[in-house]
Amino acid sequence: MELYDTVIIGGGPAGLSAGIYAARAQLKLVLLEKLAPGGQIAVTELVENYPGFPDGVMGAELASQMEAQARKFALPIESAEVRSVTVEGDIKIVKTDKAEYRARTLIVASGTNPRRLGIPGEMKYLGRGVSTCATCDAPLYRGRTVAVVGGGDSAIQEALFIAKFVDKCYVIHRRDELRAQKILQDRALAEPKIEFVWNSTVPRIVGDEGVTEVRVTNKLTGDESGLTVDGVFIFVGLLPNIDFLDGMIEADEKGFLLADQNMETNIPGIYAAGDVRSKILRQVATAVSDGATAAFDLEKHLD
Repeated sequence: MELYDTVIIGGGPAGLSAGIYAARAQLKLVLLEKLAPGGQIAVTELVENYPGFPDGVMGAELASQMEAQARKFALPIESAEVRSVTVEGDIKIVKTDKAEYRARTLIVASGTNPRRLGIPGEMKYLGRGVSTCATCDAPLYRGRTVAVVGGGDSAIQEALFIAKFVDKCYVIHRRDELRAQKILQDRALAEPKIEFVWNSTVPRIVGDEGVTEVRVTNKLTGDESGLTVDGVFIFVGLLPNIDFLDGMIEADEKGFLLADQNMETNIPGIYAAGDVRSKILRQVATAVSDGATAAFDLEKHLD
């Protein structure tokens, strides 16, 4: 069976960055991506803080440019979903839904999935009023009323995007202040279409054919009330996409993979890059850095 120098799992900014560096180094490699290259930036409306774009850049455009650059260096990108990873001596074996790959090194850049609330109605109405992607679904609610659950960067950034379409957007947050960056907070607090519901949690989502109401519990008083809405957007954090590893790599208490300054994990020759890695900041800039560092170090590892 063909032996690769490295296999990259994930085609977001970290995976594509690693692919560009590894392909330029003329390593024998393949990048595996179950959806389309680009990762979460492909469904992000505007990226304002990536260097080189003073006016910002549309997420889909940035993803497309990264993919085009990777393909320019002849990076092989294959559509496949990784099912498992095992190690036999110095060889890493990656099994997908289509084939098996053997490599001397491995870069895990598989990103994250949205965290769920785990409440009644959430999964029942997923795709019928419940969403985790404003870029995908906000235009469907033009002139209507929706709720956003969360108070971090993603929640507030997405609420601002949603406000372009809807008549009203409730932002339900369990604290009395936001965790988002100050610039996003200022924009959201100044947006007349956004109304904040502080110190509150969502115990359930109600509907018939689609969502009709979101129930809200005030944490200070314990009182429960209802908000009439047509949709609910949930942004309450991320979970690392690492089920295929079956716990073989050391992780932090939240499940994010632990890696050293060179992105190498506790298993020699296996690297973690991008949002899947345990770190303080998950942004395009840090993902690109992770990928480049991992590819550079694994080249030395191969030597």
